[in-house]
Amino acid sequence: MPMRHLPVYQAKRLGVYTILPDDELKTAARKMQDYNISALVVADEEGYLAGVLTRTDLVRACYSQKNWAHLPVRNFMAADVVTVKLDDPLERVMELLIQNHIHRVVAVEEVNGKAKPVAVLAAADIVYHMAQDN
Repeated sequence: MPMRHLPVYQAKRLGVYTILPDDELKTAARKMQDYNISALVVADEEGYLAGVLTRTDLVRACYSQKNWAHLPVRNFMAADVVTVKLDDPLERVMELLIQNHIHRVVAVEEVNGKAKPVAVLAAADIVYHMAQDN
């Protein structure tokens, strides 16, 4: 199957690194460092999608706020998250990345009418599959 048609659930191992909206930015910075990731999915207490916090958001916080470390994630996260479904093809992911000038999308499942994050697909994941494509 050409990589463009590969569904998200086959292209990406499921699982996300999350943080709560009220957690401190320092905690987010440590998680990103510990897991060598460039973004965290922000989820509420029930695990539903609330936003995304990136390394750039952390840099912005540190640059603009002297007490950045103790500020809550919610103050710097992006609440308007671009999402895909698990059966969406990688071509849809590429389209969304380009149209929205972003580096990642969050794959979600709908549970009780709310979005539950299950994976993050980044431009790097697309490039990986491009290199594997025949």
